Amino acid sequence: MVSVLVLLTIYLSFIGLGLPDSLLGAGWPSMYTGLKVPLHYAGIISMITAGGTVISSLLSERVIRRFGTALVTMTSMSMTAAALIGFSFSGRFLLLCLWAVPLGLGAGSVDTALNNYVALHYRAKHMSWLHCFWGLGASAGPLIMSAYLTHGMAWKFGYRTVGIIQACLAAVLLCSLPLWRTNGASSEVNGTNKHGGLPYRRIFALPGLKQVLGAFFCYCAVETITGLWGATYLVTVRNIAKETAARWIALYYGGITAGRFLSGFLTMVFNNRSMVRLGQIAALCGVAVLTLPFDRTILPGIFMLGLGFAPMYPSLIHETPRNFGNAYSQAIIGLQMASAYIGTTLMPPLFGKAAAVTGFGIFPFFIGGVLMLKIALTETLNRKAGSPSIKNDSCAIQ
Repeated sequence: MVSVLVLLTIYLSFIGLGLPDSLLGAGWPSMYTGLKVPLHYAGIISMITAGGTVISSLLSERVIRRFGTALVTMTSMSMTAAALIGFSFSGRFLLLCLWAVPLGLGAGSVDTALNNYVALHYRAKHMSWLHCFWGLGASAGPLIMSAYLTHGMAWKFGYRTVGIIQACLAAVLLCSLPLWRTNGASSEVNGTNKHGGLPYRRIFALPGLKQVLGAFFCYCAVETITGLWGATYLVTVRNIAKETAARWIALYYGGITAGRFLSGFLTMVFNNRSMVRLGQIAALCGVAVLTLPFDRTILPGIFMLGLGFAPMYPSLIHETPRNFGNAYSQAIIGLQMASAYIGTTLMPPLFGKAAAVTGFGIFPFFIGGVLMLKIALTETLNRKAGSPSIKNDSCAIQ
């Protein structure tokens, strides 16, 4: 019963992690005019947030070993709540940049701490459903923002509402701290983890580490590029109406969320490595369908991309203790999160610059090329890292 309550708390935390992720994009068209800054300044806030996320991901192993997963998650959620409420009271661009720092730091700690905890303590299905709950939060954020904007209210109310939700989630986490200790997290606290601190020079010497970091970089690059530039490709290359393109890209995110829900059931049959391979095959099929010169194949191609992307990220994370051992999992998941966020930060603007020169017709071929690189890295990882798991549940408690 205790483990179920802890799991429900983790699911709620991942909804909270997803809520702020899409707020800036939804609110920025209304924000930048009032802030009196150029349209492209949204990228500055986004990069500051991502930078904080990378830093907290890299530091997470030491912080979590010192204070424990539950306390770090509760504190990080409180930081993101304060940052979002701070956004809602900011009328200057510089203040938004300052509040973006704790927003990024808090998000990275929550992401890393909970991913490792679920990888060590729960079955693969729960990892897939965990990231499905992130999708619910990421989908709800723009809906909250648009509800206020539609009724003629300021963007600040959207941020304030999400900040209050985050504060409530932090309160739930505070009340749940005794449950985490009962569920076996107490060994993490105050440096009592029997593995102690792990120097990064030893971690980087592990077979397969470079490949897994490259795989996370590539995956998050293609996921973000598809979400950011997919509608532009549909409008400028495939001559799809703007409103229709926006709805179709929303369906792409729906494919990811639905795919992760479905993946939770498939993990009862397939192990993590098989789930990653199935996702890669589906995503490549989506790219192939998207390149066909027929309008009726565009929507299936986009949805298939989302379905293919769905199992890759959670399955790779859940395989970390099996690939590298429990002693290294927290530090390596922190590095994986950092690599993922670097891909998210750097690759979309680089693709945008490349497409501005060559044209957006390169979109499906670029996605396909990065996917092929990711597949090569993943297969090399499978050969170099620990032996494949016979069952997903071999290291899980629940």
